[in-house]
Amino acid sequence: MKKIYIILTHTGTNLSKLIKNYTKDEFSHVSIALDRELKYMYSFGRLHPYNPFWAGFVHEFIDDGTFKRFYLTKARIYSLEVTEQQYQKIQEAIEKIEKEKEQYTFNILGLFAAGFRKKIARKKSFYCAEFVKHVLEKALVKTGLPEVAKPEDFKQIENLQEIYSGYLKKYNGDFGDVP
Repeated sequence: MKKIYIILTHTGTNLSKLIKNYTKDEFSHVSIALDRELKYMYSFGRLHPYNPFWAGFVHEFIDDGTFKRFYLTKARIYSLEVTEQQYQKIQEAIEKIEKEKEQYTFNILGLFAAGFRKKIARKKSFYCAEFVKHVLEKALVKTGLPEVAKPEDFKQIENLQEIYSGYLKKYNGDFGDVP
């Protein structure tokens, strides 16, 4: 068995505040990581920390880019056990999108429609929750997520284990043997 990590965040940007005020949820963004240290953390979001309208596939870092600029980002991090095969499929799905990232766009219409639990799917276009759900589905990970997912929905995945809650910048990934 291997572990993947689901990272829920709220940066405090104007867009994240708008999403949070509308949804009344604690978190407004979700990412997926392939390692406990979050060196391989991915999502769809800002490509440049100072421009919310330039968005797409992002390899995210705790101490760089958007999370560095918005250093008071609140986070809740979960681990989820998957099979070796599922882990490999998740990795392959992410790598495929990363290789073709110039062809992908941020699904801004889908993001706003999700607030109404409506789906607006566009080819090679995702918002954060849509991307993470897509990657998990490609690996046949049973999530129980609704058709139109938002970040908070990921908390409901069966067997998800919370491993950290606090400021993202204070997370170091070193928790010894986390069950």
